[in-house]
Amino acid sequence: MFHGSMVALVTPMLADGSLDDAGLKKLVDFHVDSGTHAIVSVGTTGESATLDFDEHCQVMARTVEYAAGRIPIIGGTGSNSTREAIALTRCALEAGVAACLLVTPYYNKPTQEGLYRHHAAVAEAVSMPQILYNVPGRTACDMLTETVVRLSEHDNIIGIKDATGDMHRAREILDQCNDHFSLYSGDDATGLELMLLGGKGVISVTANVAPLAMSKMCAAATTGQRSVAEQIDAGLSGLHEKLFVEANPIPVKWALQEMGIIDSGIRLPLTPLSSGFHDIVRQAMRQAGVTK
Repeated sequence: MFHGSMVALVTPMLADGSLDDAGLKKLVDFHVDSGTHAIVSVGTTGESATLDFDEHCQVMARTVEYAAGRIPIIGGTGSNSTREAIALTRCALEAGVAACLLVTPYYNKPTQEGLYRHHAAVAEAVSMPQILYNVPGRTACDMLTETVVRLSEHDNIIGIKDATGDMHRAREILDQCNDHFSLYSGDDATGLELMLLGGKGVISVTANVAPLAMSKMCAAATTGQRSVAEQIDAGLSGLHEKLFVEANPIPVKWALQEMGIIDSGIRLPLTPLSSGFHDIVRQAMRQAGVTK
């Protein structure tokens, strides 16, 4: 259903931390014009943890409005509260998103059975396509392959964003889940490798800054054009690494501000990129050809 370069979109904010609707429209147009294949609105890169419920729903709805059917919108609706995840997913359905992305419950440290019941409860409560999201480095919670396989049997659960960078696990998921269940990379540095194994695309931080190159790389990788994909990815390798010199989305929001695309806003407890990293991120941007 979804494929290629899917940007984990930042949420643009003004300097005082308020939402920037004009900046959001500019970002959506930028990705449509650059060939991005789908937009994830208010995922964790979109600072979902510091948007209140109404803001979260507002940004998803505005993203759908500004896209105007030109590009699929996936709503980030995960929470460490099952009730809130259900409410956010219902809100996303009303906003008109094409699917939802649900991160594993963070901090709670549920068992595998708890993870299964959490995601199954959301899938049973809201009838729409849903993508699991496993990022144990951020959540202190790891969804194991056997749990993914169990959840893949639910009609409304259509795939998983795996950010572990573990190709052995990727092979397990591809081998053990049905053909209607898609695997997406959530780790830009290993996204090419995962797509060449059979993954359908990357839900990408790098795509915020270099959407055209990411789109071309993913298109090549998902059609088996290894040499073409590797050549493009080599130019993006600096961004894959340096956009994580501080906690995401600190570096990527700074890079977009440097490009003149968004304002400077970011919400506490996140802070603007430390000055010592500015030249490091600039060099990666030059390597990728997004600045001179």
